Amino acid sequence: MLSIPKIFGEFVLSDTELEKRIPKNIFKEFKNSLRDEQKEILNIDIANHIAKAMKDWAIEKGATHYTHWFQPMNGISAEKHDSFINLKDGAVIMHFSGKELIKGETDGSSFPSGGLRSTFEARGYTAWDASSHAFVRNQTLYIPTIFMSYQGHVLDKKTPLHRSSTALKKQTLRFVKLFGYNAKHARVTVGAEQEYFLIDKNIFDKRLDLKLTGRTLFGARSPKSHELDDHYYGQIKTRVMQFMIKLDLELWKLGIPVKTRHNEVAPCQHELAPIFERVSITVDHNQLTMEIMRKTAEKYNLVCLLHEKPFTNMNGSGKHNNWSVTVDDIGNLFNPGDDPENNYLFLLYVTCLMAAVDMHQDLLRISVANAGNEHRLGGNEAPPAIITMYLGEHITEILEAMSDAKVYYKKETKVTSHGVKFVANFNSDTSDRNRTSPFAFTGNKFEFRMPGSSMNLSCVNIMINASFADVLQEVCDELEKNNKENLNNAIKEKIIKLFKKHRRILFNGNGYSLAWEKEAQERGLLNLKTVPEALALYNKPENIALFKRQGIYTEAEVNARQIIILEEYCKIIKIESLTMLDMLNRQILPAAFNYEQQLAQICLKKKELKIDNSIEINTLKDVSNLVKIIDQAKNKLLRALADVRNIDNWIEKASTYRQKVFNAMEEVRKYCDELERIVPKKLWPFPTYADILFD
Repeated sequence: MLSIPKIFGEFVLSDTELEKRIPKNIFKEFKNSLRDEQKEILNIDIANHIAKAMKDWAIEKGATHYTHWFQPMNGISAEKHDSFINLKDGAVIMHFSGKELIKGETDGSSFPSGGLRSTFEARGYTAWDASSHAFVRNQTLYIPTIFMSYQGHVLDKKTPLHRSSTALKKQTLRFVKLFGYNAKHARVTVGAEQEYFLIDKNIFDKRLDLKLTGRTLFGARSPKSHELDDHYYGQIKTRVMQFMIKLDLELWKLGIPVKTRHNEVAPCQHELAPIFERVSITVDHNQLTMEIMRKTAEKYNLVCLLHEKPFTNMNGSGKHNNWSVTVDDIGNLFNPGDDPENNYLFLLYVTCLMAAVDMHQDLLRISVANAGNEHRLGGNEAPPAIITMYLGEHITEILEAMSDAKVYYKKETKVTSHGVKFVANFNSDTSDRNRTSPFAFTGNKFEFRMPGSSMNLSCVNIMINASFADVLQEVCDELEKNNKENLNNAIKEKIIKLFKKHRRILFNGNGYSLAWEKEAQERGLLNLKTVPEALALYNKPENIALFKRQGIYTEAEVNARQIIILEEYCKIIKIESLTMLDMLNRQILPAAFNYEQQLAQICLKKKELKIDNSIEINTLKDVSNLVKIIDQAKNKLLRALADVRNIDNWIEKASTYRQKVFNAMEEVRKYCDELERIVPKKLWPFPTYADILFD
């Protein structure tokens, strides 16, 4: 019988396991160094003890190799494996030193660097991230690390995430001190809901677009999609359930606390959600989860699609970032408590976050900018590209009453009565939820719903942490000047001032409506619909100054990240356009020509027999006209690709890809999808939406 407590984390070198294997004084010193963020970690003696313990434990788990596992700027994880073997007096021994644990070297030139490195300069370093646990997978000891260049530039996503968390924790501890708490530890916690599609591998293999780009570049809408909402929370199919059971098992063994699984809205779409963890651990675990999802799907002849919009006119897949901050002896600072109208710590913390979201809308939008997410934002349950914040009626009413100097009348707890005596009544929440809000308060945390399903969540949390830390620093600088007698009044005044100044960022209505888009413009909110529009703001002076103040990035690192994202965006659209042309020339047009030929032969035969052939003639005209229009659209796409070839400026290049190449692709697709509705199924060269989604 399966015992989850017994298998949970069995392939993770936990603190409990490590403590058994090294001297107690060494373990204590190691843990103390982790808690003290002002102190440099690890001398070589500690590292040697831990390295030996890691090696011995890993070998017991079947490992033969170790790898420094890191997260470069391409958004996925990277690893280079070295065996434990060494030679001593001609014999093989198993050896792993503290030096090998602390530092590794890899080729730094072939990873995205945004110009921070030349391709002829190869040296890059990985350094052990001691805050994350090592684990064994595929007979290999995985050691979480950061990644940097020979010159000391950050080349990964993990390092700035740690820096941003440190910045926010520092300012949060200053903040709670204003309320009389002398806390020493704070942490950012995140839960990452992961949406994904599962499709049959045999069908996947017949679609070049899915294989090369992760999304369908062609496909007429199926007669049935998700109009009936019959897939959402529906009974899980047998093969999918087998996949989910196996996936949970594999994730639990690696200490990943997955808790929830269910069908999502679109056919073949599903969701997985874990329990909250420290933000850096969540990012590690989410990267592993995506990788294991793909591998596990293969065992059931399935393919896991993590693209944000695999299918047009259907729900896309997101990754909801549920974010909060906890402090020792206080708990979650976003817990309003039973008396939120008098909980000034909560109200000030929330209004500081309001200010951060309002002042740094551009950074939050940049954090979710990629080619896939551009298709998803703004429709089918994805938030719009306009950044707003939802506090719910209860908290908003409290702040409005304070702002307007009115008495707030506390809401009575509402008991929901359903009239069924053998079903218990329950207390309703004080506010409903808003599914269209990008940044929504959900009772004791904020759910950032904009990230795409394929994304590494580091950047999202870097931007939230850095923006919030910067506002907290300014507020603390101001309030710390007050003496104890004036502090309470100063705090209340600050809450009111922040709420009045930044209330434009609050929106509780329907984010999908055209009326809201117009209202947002009148409020002065940003509406950055495309990646190039958003990325143009990344390295503006105010943002660079913020990153420097909070110790997140240097100016060179900001500029590099802007280039990396834009370059990836351009490459993705280029790959998609070339894939589209390949499918068009080698599959779609030949199918159309074949049908034209068949129709022409039928027309001639009927004419010879003096049978009415008007239907065939009209169909032949329709097909021939579409082929002509498609050829014109194809040539337009080819001209757009030629136009973009010689542009050097990355903003201009990305904008041209978006405005010319992407739009030309949409035109090609439009007419090809019309053609699909006419050409007989047996002649159409690849599976249709109905084949993929309802097989």
